[in-house]
Amino acid sequence: MNYNVRGENIEVTPAIREYVERKIGKLERYFSNTENVNAHVNLKVNNNTTSKVEVTIPMTNLVLRAEEANADMYAAIDLIVDKLERQIRKHKTKVNRKFRTTGNTAAMFSTVEETGTVAVEDEEDSELELVRSKSFELKPMDSEEAILQMNMLGHNFFVYTNAETNETNVVYRRKDGRYGLIETK
Repeated sequence: MNYNVRGENIEVTPAIREYVERKIGKLERYFSNTENVNAHVNLKVNNNTTSKVEVTIPMTNLVLRAEEANADMYAAIDLIVDKLERQIRKHKTKVNRKFRTTGNTAAMFSTVEETGTVAVEDEEDSELELVRSKSFELKPMDSEEAILQMNMLGHNFFVYTNAETNETNVVYRRKDGRYGLIETK
């Protein structure tokens, strides 16, 4: 695995680089071919001494990405590795479930090898269990009204039809308390 470790407001010392490579290197067991796998690690230290770690691992059919903020940078790196392992297991479970329904196990193994997650063992399907389903009519509105509706309902996102474009959009509350908009094409 190739590592690109950058620091913002912090010097990336050999000790930090070694710790990052050792911890994220544990993920290599999930990949069948690590020659072309690049791990982009961004370390930030804010004025309030909070460390933020972002890791992005782009792959052919999947982008693994996680970020974590913690007072201790080493603890944040440990938490990032846990998040990335969960993402890999979730992807492996989804791939297995997809091919279990078709019954084509030969195709499953070739596809799993292409994604690079062949070494993951079968996981419990309970992580992705659908426990509730809703259906509702989308009402035309603008993004400001959708944000008001979302806040009124106490949800973190709201799906609506954009009154101007007649397309389905989603507004959501970001971790920083501001709002985001997802538009369909």
